[in-house]
Amino acid sequence: MPTALDTALDTITAALTAPGQPFATVPFVRDGVEMPAFAAAPPSLAHYFAHFCNENKDIPFLVDGEVRLTFGETYAAATRVAEGLVRRHGIAKGDRVGIAARNSANWMIAYMGILMAGGCATLINGFSSGEELAHAINLAECRLVLADAPRAARLEGHAHGAQVVLFSHGNAPAEGLAEVWAEPEGTGVAMAMLGELGPDDLATILFTSGSTGKSKGAFSDHRGVVHGVMSYVSISAMAKVYVESQEGPITDQPCALVAVPLFHVTGEIPLFLQSFALARKLVLMPKWDAGAALRLMAEEKVTYFVGVPLMSYEIANHPDRDKYDLSACKSFAAGGAPRPVEHVTRIKEAFPQGFPLLGYGLTETNAVGCGNFNENYLAKPGSTGRPTKPMVDLAILDDAGNPVPQGQVGEVCIRSVANFRGYWRNEEATRAAFTKDGYFRTGDLGYLDEDDYLYIVDRKKDIIIRGGENISCIEVEDAIYAHDDIGECSVFGLPDERFGEVPAAVYRMKEGRAPITPGELRAFLLERIAPFKVPLEHQIWLTEEPLPRLGTQKIDKRSVKARYLETAGSGAVAA
Repeated sequence: MPTALDTALDTITAALTAPGQPFATVPFVRDGVEMPAFAAAPPSLAHYFAHFCNENKDIPFLVDGEVRLTFGETYAAATRVAEGLVRRHGIAKGDRVGIAARNSANWMIAYMGILMAGGCATLINGFSSGEELAHAINLAECRLVLADAPRAARLEGHAHGAQVVLFSHGNAPAEGLAEVWAEPEGTGVAMAMLGELGPDDLATILFTSGSTGKSKGAFSDHRGVVHGVMSYVSISAMAKVYVESQEGPITDQPCALVAVPLFHVTGEIPLFLQSFALARKLVLMPKWDAGAALRLMAEEKVTYFVGVPLMSYEIANHPDRDKYDLSACKSFAAGGAPRPVEHVTRIKEAFPQGFPLLGYGLTETNAVGCGNFNENYLAKPGSTGRPTKPMVDLAILDDAGNPVPQGQVGEVCIRSVANFRGYWRNEEATRAAFTKDGYFRTGDLGYLDEDDYLYIVDRKKDIIIRGGENISCIEVEDAIYAHDDIGECSVFGLPDERFGEVPAAVYRMKEGRAPITPGELRAFLLERIAPFKVPLEHQIWLTEEPLPRLGTQKIDKRSVKARYLETAGSGAVAA
């Protein structure tokens, strides 16, 4: 039965999406399927930036250490980057330009400049090893990569086809982005591109780990990314109307802490890109630290926090929490991984003036999916919430693509105009990702309860989600098999209170080969894949017994995981 909050939010959404209202929809046909699209959506992200940066030009936008920029100053800097990319580096419309760096104001300006120059912003995982960085660059066929010094150093010695251009953080944009900076000539590149860019043009490539091993490049057009952003803006508008109906007008500028990586869809869309339309200030921190987060949230009067589940939990449990006034923060959102049920209650106890929230979306859906809010989340903490209106058409389907009865488990599938267009240069994976009627197969197994709340129960994909980072088990296994002396292995996830899930591995030596220790194997892996993908030494087991097999002769991962889950819990060492 719908809650009072459900009914109130549905009424507000219906009003905001009515004909002539800000979020009214019109039919749009994509790949032969009709779906709703926002009537007032800008034609491209470049148009979106131009409109809202002008509308909010004198309002504070980015806070990055000593660097403080308004929306107008940020846009002016991005126009110089667009100019430099075209005139100094020859970037043309559709060219892939990678960003390989940690979060910073200059990262954000680089992203804007790439799109305003007509390029495709290719967001490379900053945690990657040199080999993984080179793989992403080559896969996306990047012409240029904007990298900070640590990522550029990792790339040395790894073959790739891009020009690497250094940029730096924590300084004025003209200094940090000097290698891609130029003053506009005449009307300028950014202004000229507004007449050329449209919804069907290539906008972004983000990398996603799945069951097939190495990352795939999920590419989106401007229509998809803009609609992903506008879907979140509509949710924020709905929430604002509801809060003001309960508490009166909101007068303070919204403000969010940027604690998740910008190369992830959660950081890119609901956090960064949505902020233009909300006139929201963004406060950056170079790396996650719960104590630093508390200080910044108090100093900058952060009103909204989003992170992977462990982040808000660490804030709630930090020994210095009571030293800081966080009363401005009304929302503690999580995305990217399931949030343990006990975390929900703990966060509400720690911050009685705010509410924990949960969102569900994927790289391939441009973060659009479901949301669980306030009292409803407290009532159903195991659910990711209801599908987002008016954009999301969510279905629970069987392997043949047919709907299953309400309440039964099937694959969670999402259809919306915000969905990505495919995997770059991988038609086979793209075909497999969609049903014949346009639903994206998420690889998650779940069901809808009687109130249409989604519950995720398992994953079809062989991946581990560690603190919001997807880890392909096959990719880690491939790295283990690169050791000539190892005969077989299995990688799986173990539950973890802090990260939600962490990688673990069991391996057996080839006949006649001298055993290597778990510590030696870990050191071997750290030379090949990103550290977050490598199991800790005490979660790597050497066995002398053959791993159990299925009738197909594939390793029986469920049996392996069940056995070593018990081993991990008991602290025993498997033979």
